[in-house]
Amino acid sequence: MRTKEALIPYLLLAACVSGGFLWHQSETVPQLGQTIVSGQVAVGGPYALTDQNGQPRSSADYRGKYQLIYFGYTFCPDVCPTTLALMAAAMDKLGAAQERIVPIFITIDPARDTPPVLKRYLAAFGPRFVGLTGTPDKIARVEKEYRVFAKKEPLANGNYSMDHSSVIYLMGPDGKLVSFYDEAASPDDLAKDIRRKL
Repeated sequence: MRTKEALIPYLLLAACVSGGFLWHQSETVPQLGQTIVSGQVAVGGPYALTDQNGQPRSSADYRGKYQLIYFGYTFCPDVCPTTLALMAAAMDKLGAAQERIVPIFITIDPARDTPPVLKRYLAAFGPRFVGLTGTPDKIARVEKEYRVFAKKEPLANGNYSMDHSSVIYLMGPDGKLVSFYDEAASPDDLAKDIRRKL
């Protein structure tokens, strides 16, 4: 019994030393319980593309407004139309506040998504949507600015699909990232969070 009691100070000392070590590590190694948040997330940037009416559009055209941006392609069988429908429903729930927001769809498949194709496609989601396309080089630059993953996947019939990330970006009136969402959000939750950030 005495032997066990004699060990208590040593056990306490070992616990203190271990705790101090872990505390020190947590200051230098983020994986050990510390999240480092500093500065602005480097997502987004200027762009100069063409809209669904064949008119040149640049990010400067939307300064002073919020932009709700999604990257996808019109031949997408599921995620893209579902996400655009989510954006449209959230916009409707915002009421008068939606006047402050421009919903934008930027194609990752400029070879097929010409302005007329974008115009027909976006008609299903409401008149507020702006569709943007451009040369492959211009689209690649915008994808890089927004950290978008997009890759052409050949299909057996000689056609192709596009593998891509699925993120909705909320950009502020200054063109900087305010928040981002995925397609799993509900229209109510998306509208509520956007309203809170306007």
